[in-house]
Amino acid sequence: MNVLKKISSSVLIAGLIILVIGLYYLVIKAGIPYQDPTPELQIQYTVNMKIGEILSGLGFCMSIVAGICRIVLGIIGKKKK
Repeated sequence: MNVLKKISSSVLIAGLIILVIGLYYLVIKAGIPYQDPTPELQIQYTVNMKIGEILSGLGFCMSIVAGICRIVLGIIGKKKK
């Protein structure tokens, strides 16, 4: 039981880190789109935006699932005592 709690906590932290990296790509790397971009800048913006979207979504899902697992394990642990 203790191992599962540690694993879910680790996945929760990993999910939060991935979420922060995804937000970095969305806000800092991609940022506001250029007004009249060249094709290269438009491609670079699109790539950074997609990377940010994917990482943010993955990190959010990992955090939510790991948080729910951690809560369920905590409830089960209290009921056993």
